[in-house]
Amino acid sequence: MNLTTDRTQGVTVVRVQESRLMYPLLSEFAGMITSLIAGGERKMLLDLSSVTYVDSATIGCLMDLYRQATASGGVLKLAGVQKRVETMLTMTGAQNFLEIHTDEPSAIKSFGA
Repeated sequence: MNLTTDRTQGVTVVRVQESRLMYPLLSEFAGMITSLIAGGERKMLLDLSSVTYVDSATIGCLMDLYRQATASGGVLKLAGVQKRVETMLTMTGAQNFLEIHTDEPSAIKSFGA
């Protein structure tokens, strides 16, 4: 799993550097985000600009991570979502919960940072 994490203006940015985010990568991906949430991160941005394909398990995983972040008083947002991935999010209704931004700078700004 190729992920990088850094902080920008108080927001933890996780950049997913995989073209296909799906099993078997989901376990490691979810584990990393869960540990960030458990470690006290409250403003999280997932940069999916490199991701061109997700499956239904990925959508479920993103929704679970959103639930975890919200339950801990945090916020989880997405940036750089490719058209094909956006279509999957829309078809499943996940976009009603997950806030999606076109790029990282606009997403960072949306946190009020």
